[in-house]
Formats: sequence, C-alpha cells, structure tokens
Amino acid sequence: MDKEYLQKFAKHVKSLRKAKKLTQDDFDSPRISRSMYSHVELATSDITLSKVKAIADRLGVHPKDLLDFD
Repeated sequence: MDKEYLQKFAKHVKSLRKAKKLTQDDFDSPRISRSMYSHVELATSDITLSKVKAIADRLGVHPKDLLDFD
C-alpha cells in the first residue's frame, strides 16, 4: 500500500466532498458504507474500483476526476 498516494487521494476526495457540502454520512449506501468512506478519507484503506465509482457517483463526478490530483 502506497501511503503517500492514499493520503493525496484522501485529501482530494475530502476536498471534493466539502465543496459539494456533503457529510460523510451522505455516503452511507449499499454501494459504500459510511465507515468505508471514512477509511478512504483517513487513508487507512486501499479501495476497489467499484468503490471509486460509488464515491464518484455520489459526488457527481467522473471516476477519473477522483484520480486527478497532485
């Protein structure tokens, strides 16, 4: 697990969520639990592509937008 990459991803996802004025609780669904989403923002979990897609859908962005950070 590349911790630095996960931390950059986490920071980016969190900033997108805050820009949309969403809370972590807004991500609790059958596709991704609030707990799993929390782990994403804390960079404590490496996630699957299906989870990337679920987060992107909830944020109203394309999955590639989640990976466009640096």
